[in-house]
Amino acid sequence: MITALAGGVGAAKFLAGLVKLVPEEELSVIVNTGDNITLHGLYISPDTDIVTYTLAGVVDEVTGWGIRGDTYHCLEALNKLGEKTWFKLGDKDIATHVLRTALLNKGVTLSEATAKIARSFGLGSAILPMTDDRFETWIRTKEGTFHFEEYLVQRNAQDSVLGIDFIGAGNAKPAPGTIDSINGSELVVLCPSNPIVSIGTILTVNGIREALEKTQARKVAISPIVAGKPIKGPADKLLKAAGCEVSAFGVAELFKGILDAFIIDAADSQDRNRIEELGVEVIVTNTIMQSMEDKVALAKTVLEV
Repeated sequence: MITALAGGVGAAKFLAGLVKLVPEEELSVIVNTGDNITLHGLYISPDTDIVTYTLAGVVDEVTGWGIRGDTYHCLEALNKLGEKTWFKLGDKDIATHVLRTALLNKGVTLSEATAKIARSFGLGSAILPMTDDRFETWIRTKEGTFHFEEYLVQRNAQDSVLGIDFIGAGNAKPAPGTIDSINGSELVVLCPSNPIVSIGTILTVNGIREALEKTQARKVAISPIVAGKPIKGPADKLLKAAGCEVSAFGVAELFKGILDAFIIDAADSQDRNRIEELGVEVIVTNTIMQSMEDKVALAKTVLEV
């Protein structure tokens, strides 16, 4: 069994390659829910949906999110009604959020709703939210404090980050199946997602980091930093705000104590010795996933560590 800790696009790309090499049924994915947000009365799980759509083979590969070929009639109508439509929701995508919201309103847990949606898309892998409890990531800036999706999408992550708040972290319990998945796996992968507000968010849930420290599984992470910069998103601003170095080494240091091996890009090979001094094995390879061949090759490297 393999357990993956995942954020959105970067993680989904890696997982798309991984399921070409291992049976879907042998994979469990613990997904960040700190980005979850309610818009237009709908409860949206951005990272969960990206992973689900990708593994189902329906994701829009140009954007990395949403459903391929989707239309936007509902969003256009909402805009005409005076609603703020900065968060792009396709018509088919909205159906997912309608179902999730309806299930939650009936008292179904987020885990149960997520599992039902995954089954509806024909997935064999277990998609597990990190917690069923309320948990939101908020970003503090000079212009105010914003939900992470507002900061990322509406404000295009342009503001300097003064701090990060994890609302609900103190009370959040691991969702059913998450700890058992970590304990029962031979391999745990920390996907190439934002180390602060994706993987880092998962690690703030009570008991998850401790489970990673204790598990007998081999623990491998893939750096989301290449040539000293994030491949996608504001990881550099968030690392700085958290007091971390913006480098592959900075990410490895953040995960110290829960890693056996760390995969970095050839462009960051100068960090190898410093990372090894943390007691972590380092593998240098290409981590840029531009094609399915790249995704499979990176997944193969992880499996061979």
